[in-house]
Amino acid sequence: MATGDQSKKRKQRYLPQNRPAKKKGAYPLKPGVQGFFISCDGGREHQASQEAINVIDSFFEELMHGTGLKVNSSGLLENPVNKKVTFHYSEDEDEEDVEDDEGNNGEEEGNKGAGDELEVSEGGDNQVKEREVAREGSCEVKRVEETKTEKDEEDEVKEKNGVEEPPRKKTCTEEASESTKVDGNTEKSIDKLIDAELKELGDKSKRRFMKLDPGCNGIVFIQMKRRDGDPSPKDIVQHGLTSAAATKKHMSRFILRLVPVEVSCYPSEEEISRAIKPLVEQYFPVETDKPRKFAVLYGSRANTGVDRMKVINAVAKSIPAPHKVDLSNPEMSIVVEIVKTVCLIGVVEKYKELAKYNLRQLTSTK
Repeated sequence: MATGDQSKKRKQRYLPQNRPAKKKGAYPLKPGVQGFFISCDGGREHQASQEAINVIDSFFEELMHGTGLKVNSSGLLENPVNKKVTFHYSEDEDEEDVEDDEGNNGEEEGNKGAGDELEVSEGGDNQVKEREVAREGSCEVKRVEETKTEKDEEDEVKEKNGVEEPPRKKTCTEEASESTKVDGNTEKSIDKLIDAELKELGDKSKRRFMKLDPGCNGIVFIQMKRRDGDPSPKDIVQHGLTSAAATKKHMSRFILRLVPVEVSCYPSEEEISRAIKPLVEQYFPVETDKPRKFAVLYGSRANTGVDRMKVINAVAKSIPAPHKVDLSNPEMSIVVEIVKTVCLIGVVEKYKELAKYNLRQLTSTK
């Protein structure tokens, strides 16, 4: 029996002007980008990408502005985490000051009383009247002093201690009104400023860190668009992992490994030899007094057509003669990760000492 649902025809969808439909979501990973290769738990790619952007951004801010803890070359903190705080005034000193003030006031009152009795006994009625007038004047002065506000008293205390009152902080509306002043008396409204800021945040071309879709489970790639004066991905990761190893501060829930990527190309011997040249000139110069020991670390995902040894030999042959291969204790490690049809290359230091750049293992207390 034909039903109403079966009689309805499905809507046919055609590609507009023979062009492929746009894919919704993150942009795919392509050669020619640099950023951060991140491994995570399977099925947690979205959470790991959001967490990775926050963690990398915090590392970047610490490295640029020096807000984080400073770490020596040996991996130790320059300043201790627990500091002993000592206050200038303590409760014991305040109690002693109060007792001393009360004792001094008692002695002064006793001396004053004795002086008054002597003066009365020696002087006549005129002196007694003068004292009464002086007492009335002092009472009026006390009343005036009592009417002073707390603010005046605070100002007097600050003046005596030599402390200047800090300037009053401006409110958000005052700062916004001052910053939005344009030629003459024209001002932009706060709504327009908020819309402009949201528009800038929504513009993906102005973002420094943006996630790309590698097309594999358990992998996240964060692209970095470097600007003038920005540190390299290697410097950011090296600083962040060194401070994490020293402080043992838990900062990730889904991130496992965090490896910097400075070069990306197609996984062929010719492309790898050509793309790795700038890294060789930067980290392995020909003329050097201190040759470095290096090792090549290879990994492949969703690609079975690339020969492992051919890629390793292509990378090793690109390093000039003064530098030598040392697989047991290398000073520098060249990480090569192949994801589908993209080859990601990065240079790291202290790979084994920093738990193979595993952020979760570095911050674990076990």
